[in-house]
Amino acid sequence: MPATARRLEGFTESVIRGMTRLANQHGALNLSQGFPDFDPPEALLAALERATRGPHHQYAVTWGAPRFRQALATKVNRCTGLSLDPDQHFVVTCGSTEAMMAAMMTACDPGDKVIVFSPFYENYAADAILSGAEPIFVPLRAPDFTYDPAELARAFEQKPKAIIVCNPSNPCGKVFTRAELMEIVGLAERHDAFVITDEPYEHIVYAPHAHVHVAALPGAFERTITCNSLSKTYSITGWRLGYVQAAPHIIQRARKVHDFLTVGAAAPLQEAAVAGLELPISYYQEMAAGYARKRALFSGLLAQTGLKYTEPQGAYYSLLDISPLGFKTDTEAAEWMVKEVGLAGVPGSSFFREPEHRYIRFHFAKKEETLLAAGEKLVRLARGR
Repeated sequence: MPATARRLEGFTESVIRGMTRLANQHGALNLSQGFPDFDPPEALLAALERATRGPHHQYAVTWGAPRFRQALATKVNRCTGLSLDPDQHFVVTCGSTEAMMAAMMTACDPGDKVIVFSPFYENYAADAILSGAEPIFVPLRAPDFTYDPAELARAFEQKPKAIIVCNPSNPCGKVFTRAELMEIVGLAERHDAFVITDEPYEHIVYAPHAHVHVAALPGAFERTITCNSLSKTYSITGWRLGYVQAAPHIIQRARKVHDFLTVGAAAPLQEAAVAGLELPISYYQEMAAGYARKRALFSGLLAQTGLKYTEPQGAYYSLLDISPLGFKTDTEAAEWMVKEVGLAGVPGSSFFREPEHRYIRFHFAKKEETLLAAGEKLVRLARGR
């Protein structure tokens, strides 16, 4: 029999989704895959009901329904200060996952190199391999997950075609400062590279940190490919709506990739999601405040375990250092927790290029009662093992 493609040997299936399946199998509380257990805004639910009765059940325009793109451009303009054209600067995708794949395939030819910060969202390494690109890993060092400017400069000296910046970062919650992003843009300009940003947590940032849109920085727009989604901002991870935002000459190419990857995102969901994009600025302020309360609650629960943990600057993930518990690896610890404690997290090693086995990633995009139940399990674990 013929062999399957060798490039598929370079990565495993998603560890995150695998932990969700294990959690479902054992009836565990799932703090692994980052989706909420609460509903989207009522305006979105009402709009979804209307959309199911409207004329939106056939293909939308391949690169996004016009009404959705117009609402998206208005929202992005309001949040970034960029004046963007809905017909020139966007392609709507099936989530940020497809947006990243489309961006990579638009930017890179087989054999090109791409800088990836470690720890990284697990899809990035797979995206590079599927695009035929070679990742160059630059470490972010705990507890603040800062990078060494000299290491980053050396990575750029290898002539990468692009750098991927997840901001705020999944899994470590780092929020890149304006100075750091200006340095990255300067290096990209000097070495003629793209900056591919992944920004689904743009509105989930904790004071005193602030989200900076790379595309809005001086001189950055023409080489920045922004990937984003509605999943986290509006608690609709299952709707799979995302987008690529870039200069028109890049978008023209990205639309070709998108067309042959997925044809288009779901038409009725695009229609319904307009209601989310039209929500007032107060919605984003209240959402951020709500997540700040969840972070405070979950951090307090982690503190009760007596174990070290990271408190994110943005996004909604904490890394718990389980090395004192005596497990050989983080994977062994994570699987044991699901089966014996009834709580699912993600082995941190799946996010690191370095041989790192101290951490399990938990997310706190859950109701208060869910977090309290999870905290009780963690405290019992830490005290009883």
